Amino acid sequence: MERFDAKDLARAVSAGILQPGQDQALADFLRRQAEAGGSFQLAHVAFYFGALLIMGAMGWLLTEAWMTLGDGALLSIALVYIAGITLFALSLQRRAQPIAAGVLAAVAVAIVPLAVFAIERLVGWWPLDDSQGDYHQYYTYVQGGWLTMEVATVLAGLLMLRLVPFPFIVMPIAVALWFMSMDLSEWFYGDVFSWEQRRTVSLWFGLGLLLVFVVIDGRTERDYAFWGYLAGLTAFWGGLTLLDSASEWGKFLYCLVNLGLMGLAVLLRRPVFMVFGAMGVAAYLGYLSYEVFADSLLFPVVLTLIGLGVIVLGLQYQKRRERLSASLQAKLPQWLQAALPALRRG
Repeated sequence: MERFDAKDLARAVSAGILQPGQDQALADFLRRQAEAGGSFQLAHVAFYFGALLIMGAMGWLLTEAWMTLGDGALLSIALVYIAGITLFALSLQRRAQPIAAGVLAAVAVAIVPLAVFAIERLVGWWPLDDSQGDYHQYYTYVQGGWLTMEVATVLAGLLMLRLVPFPFIVMPIAVALWFMSMDLSEWFYGDVFSWEQRRTVSLWFGLGLLLVFVVIDGRTERDYAFWGYLAGLTAFWGGLTLLDSASEWGKFLYCLVNLGLMGLAVLLRRPVFMVFGAMGVAAYLGYLSYEVFADSLLFPVVLTLIGLGVIVLGLQYQKRRERLSASLQAKLPQWLQAALPALRRG
């Protein structure tokens, strides 16, 4: 695609093609389109990968050796990281580098739990015993004592969104909310919070998060819904997939739910729903091949034909996307058309 710069737009104003002021408006529009992901480049992959590396280093991969430094040193390091990264992100934002600034801002939010952890231990507010004093357990164990860390992370994330409005910041907020749902559930279930209960909480939390971002989707200038959908689907689909079902009907219902996710991908125009739905349907078909139709010679052939059919349907959808969306709109009630962001945008 040919690129246009400010000089080209200024010449268009001089030639009378654009009215004065329209050149700047068009430049801002094209910039926002690029930020939204219209021109995802290799450098952007490096931005996100680097951010994830820092999050891991200061989060779930933080070694026990850091705990020996003492709470004061741990707090100082965390605050230096948060302040330094935030200032760097703000500097990049001023230099028109929104993606690099945004992922760094998300990193700063992800380090907030470490700072709160150190503060609680330093001032004697730590609610857990010494056997639960390793920071990496925050990412692996459900404990009501983590609640302050999670609340602080959510608040810091909302504040950061005001400073650096970038969708990826939603991810550490969503993760903190997911952890919070688990830790709050311990208060209701008691100290013995079983694996089955965790799966159920994850499922319902994920569903609730998806509903929240359906409401948000399309109502903001930037696409904050993508990362919310990803976090919600991870929690919902993970909890759903790990649920035990002894009956064939239960497993078939699981397949139907995943087919529903694939349908939502078409309705919302969000491929991430298609990815999770397809994984669920594939898991169900894998179960059928290994358990139900283990001795059938025709089952692989039937699956091959189904797979080819799905590919053909995908090609047809790609060609007739707008017509299909219009057809779906006509079949839905008015209130639902107004509620679904993809239809409203389309």
